[in-house]
Amino acid sequence: MTKIINTSGKRKTAVARATFRKGKGVIRINSVVLDYYSTELARMKISEPLYLIPESINGIDVSIKTKGGGTMGQAEAARTALARGLLQWHNDPRIKDVYLAYDRTLLVNDSRQKEAKKPHGRGARKKFQKSYR
Repeated sequence: MTKIINTSGKRKTAVARATFRKGKGVIRINSVVLDYYSTELARMKISEPLYLIPESINGIDVSIKTKGGGTMGQAEAARTALARGLLQWHNDPRIKDVYLAYDRTLLVNDSRQKEAKKPHGRGARKKFQKSYR
């Protein structure tokens, strides 16, 4: 039986679902190989877990599907899903220690959301000006 692991990550309104299988070490995001995905900044953000533990991706194919949010929100969600999956695949407590020491959001979803717009204003806090008083 082949080993398959499914993980997910969230950031703002972006959600990423990752599937890990035995393979050649290829990472695809929305069917695009990581080397050609989006902007350089987004690629660097997604590959942070790989830089921290370089040998961890050997022999694993990762397919990540993202939806919702913007490009950086999707990148951070994909990065969380990737780090969680690598931790689950290898089941090594040292990987968890390295990730948590570097950045907690590698393993824990960033729960911050955009504050909702309210009536009588242009945004969440700003109010329309009054010309009387």
